[in-house]
Amino acid sequence: MQPSELIWMNGEFVKWEDAQVHVLSHALHYGTSVFEGVRCYDTELGPAVFRHQEHVDRLFKSAGLYYMPIPFEREEIRQATLELIARNGLRQCYIRPIAFRGYGQMGLFPLDAPVDVTIAAWEWASYLGEDGKRNGVRAKTSSWRRISPDSLIPHAKAGGQYLNSVLAKIEVHKSGYDEAILLDSHGHVCEGSGENIFVVRDGKISTPSETSSILDGINRRTAVKIAADFGIEVVERNISRAELYLADEIFLTGTAAEVVPVREIDDHVVATGEPGPLTRQVQSIFEDAVHGRDERYRGWLDPVHAGERAAAGETTSA
Repeated sequence: MQPSELIWMNGEFVKWEDAQVHVLSHALHYGTSVFEGVRCYDTELGPAVFRHQEHVDRLFKSAGLYYMPIPFEREEIRQATLELIARNGLRQCYIRPIAFRGYGQMGLFPLDAPVDVTIAAWEWASYLGEDGKRNGVRAKTSSWRRISPDSLIPHAKAGGQYLNSVLAKIEVHKSGYDEAILLDSHGHVCEGSGENIFVVRDGKISTPSETSSILDGINRRTAVKIAADFGIEVVERNISRAELYLADEIFLTGTAAEVVPVREIDDHVVATGEPGPLTRQVQSIFEDAVHGRDERYRGWLDPVHAGERAAAGETTSA
């Protein structure tokens, strides 16, 4: 990890190395946190956060599902993020806002523990690597099933839930693969350890629906919109594991990973083993969109210059 200068904590800008929490924070023991992964890109408009408001909204929705009232307004979080990027002098970065139950209450009942909010931003390349984006990754179906809505809330981006993904990621890594694919409790294809999945067959794109225990990914929505704009409807439906082996193309989407082809799954080569034409088209338009090169998607960009103005002339709290 490449540290930045500052982190925003509960309304204050503090030095990176001073952004600490108590070892008895509730979230550290019980996983009571919700978070977002957001990206800022160096665009033709200057640094700009991609689909910023949707990420902020999802953070608040996740917090609501776990009875965690965030002690800031949505606009305060948005402006704090823009200002943080500006103060750190970042042109492009990954952004991690997190709301968590802090210090003051131990035991499973969490409602008397305070809700703390932190935002960090740092330079971070694509999660599955630049080579993975160019040439595709090798994936393996994990023996661990995706969390069921009978037990937790797949629609929430909650910290404790990610132990499920951690187990899957470690399992496939130890077997020599780049990424895990998880099935849902019914045995249908669900998602990657940190990405949504799309399957292309006979010129049609399919993806698991929101009833398949997926996280409703913001870059998933982006890919669906991009495909529709070049005339390909994305069908949401149940996908069987065997369909992955018969696919013409498979790709993953996520804020950390961006758009990544899958070239092999469970030792089955996907078609020719090269990223396919629909994947490349989605990927190309996505890159144009996030960098401000496509006028159709300029509305998805939240320029940082507003935060730069807010930061002008102010001193750092430390």
